[in-house]
Amino acid sequence: MKNDHYVAKDIEVLEGLDAVRKRPSMYIGSTGSRGLHHLVYEVVDNSIDEALAGFCRTIIVRIHKDKSVSVADDGRGIPVDIHPKYKKSGVEIAMTMLHAGGKFGRKVYQVSGGLHGVGISVVNALSRWLVVEIKKDGLAYRQRYEQGTPVSELEKIGITKETGTMIRFSPDPEIFETTEFSFETLANRLRELAYLNKGINIKIKDERTDKEYDFSYTGGLVSFVEYLNSNKNPLHTPPVSISKQKDSIKVEIALQYTDGYSENIFAFANSINTREGGTHLSGFRAGLTRTINDYARKNNLIKGEGLSGTDVREGLTAVISVNLPDPQFEGQTKTKLGNSEMKGIVESMVNEGLSEFFEENPATAKKVLEKCITAAQARDAARKARELARRKNALESGTLPGKLADCSERDPAKSELYIVEGDSAGGSAKQGRNREFQAILPLRGKILNVEKARLDKILKNSEIRAMITAIGTGIGEDFDITKARYHKIIIMTDADVDGAHIRTLLLTFFYRYMKELIEAGYIYIAQPPLYKIKKGRREVYAYSDAELNRVLEGSGRDGVSIQRYKGLGEMNPHQLWETTMDPDTRTVFQVTIELASEAEMIFTTLMGDKVEPRREFIEAHAKEVRVLDI
Repeated sequence: MKNDHYVAKDIEVLEGLDAVRKRPSMYIGSTGSRGLHHLVYEVVDNSIDEALAGFCRTIIVRIHKDKSVSVADDGRGIPVDIHPKYKKSGVEIAMTMLHAGGKFGRKVYQVSGGLHGVGISVVNALSRWLVVEIKKDGLAYRQRYEQGTPVSELEKIGITKETGTMIRFSPDPEIFETTEFSFETLANRLRELAYLNKGINIKIKDERTDKEYDFSYTGGLVSFVEYLNSNKNPLHTPPVSISKQKDSIKVEIALQYTDGYSENIFAFANSINTREGGTHLSGFRAGLTRTINDYARKNNLIKGEGLSGTDVREGLTAVISVNLPDPQFEGQTKTKLGNSEMKGIVESMVNEGLSEFFEENPATAKKVLEKCITAAQARDAARKARELARRKNALESGTLPGKLADCSERDPAKSELYIVEGDSAGGSAKQGRNREFQAILPLRGKILNVEKARLDKILKNSEIRAMITAIGTGIGEDFDITKARYHKIIIMTDADVDGAHIRTLLLTFFYRYMKELIEAGYIYIAQPPLYKIKKGRREVYAYSDAELNRVLEGSGRDGVSIQRYKGLGEMNPHQLWETTMDPDTRTVFQVTIELASEAEMIFTTLMGDKVEPRREFIEAHAKEVRVLDI
């Protein structure tokens, strides 16, 4: 039964607000772009909790021209009455005290993502200023804070028939490396939330550009899977849908097989993206493997040891969403679910739901089994390829690739591997590097597009084998990140179309077959200069046309010579070192996965079989390219 009587005494305080500004990364993960956007997610999560409780239907996020962000909902509104113990309004307690909220005792929220009760107070502490407006019990209220401290009283500003909360904040530049919000980054997360909470309307508007999206999906997870597979070739339509409830735990799953080779499974708990998985994901995988093997044996489609988990997940896209009253997350950033009971519950529900579907849809079941059996045959071929490679000392022996110029340092944390496009650039890099900690692996030509190939074919590619050997982790079932020989793997390609293509091929390979390296923060992209500007004895490098223009405006054009680098091979070893390889002066970008579902869409679009979505993507994002010589 819903409890719409939400007042200040329902807020429980576990401890005061301390040290957030001193150690912000403990609460939001980082002070970079990811942490900045996490502020918005924390505020939105509170509105989603109101929606899960049945009181909110619309959430509106705005990026304002002054770079502040506001989140407004039509929920019940944060309590404004005075807390009997703390003698402060409910809103001031929620805004200024850590671990304060209505989510601990289950009186107000049966299910919530913001379990720790730190979200809004942390956002307040890390904001230059924050304004909260509340519509509740026929009145509208407002209060302003600066760096977490109230600078005005909670004042009544009018009467209203509406209810809800609006929070607008400006991130503190003293805390964050950047305060520029990305519309697309926020939109992608909000789209995800709209899929996970069907029927809720989530809008985002960017006043800087007048761009806006309106997300509302009645199909829920089925619509989510259809979106993820929109640029792929599904083996069956529509996706399989499983929705079951046990006591206060609800499990929803949608899954669909495609003719691709990679598995794409996204797991959520109380709308929180559990990037590191957890017990709900383990239960899904176990249930899927057991159900498919049981069906295959029952219908005499397989013999012997059966299909492995890898076999039954090839080409699978699935979204798992669980709602439970007392989620146990690992850390405030909530990336892994730890509730032990969820594994058995999800496994049982998958077994029951998928068995029913197979019995009612034998033609689809046959297609799925054929796909899984073919994957098993390919897995066996890949195993034989790896064994052959080992015998030839090409993969996991002590013999490193002949083209690798290794470093003398043996501590992986201090070692770097540059993967360089072409023998010419590789030669310059080998001569210009610091041999103590920098290794060089030149690649000849473009590697295989792994988006369109199984592992057995991938392992036949000599350039890919050289990378696997040099990195040391193995691949597929043999992958072990603790064996990584370098904790910085830097992709260095030319700033032209071919270089961009090679970079994308390499990133696709790492994303599909060594994703743990990206998640561990080991993959980087080097940015070589486009120009060398010389005036007298002074030499300056520019990494973009805009930077070139700034340099010329500052020094004038008289007596200036400009050298345009067409490729890495045009730089001598000394130039390559001081511009692109010297840790004190170089620019490298760490590759991160901000939103896995969107990363999946981008790789499929860019490297998949369908041409039209790729053309549309390039047209839509062409203006965002910063450095590209055509």
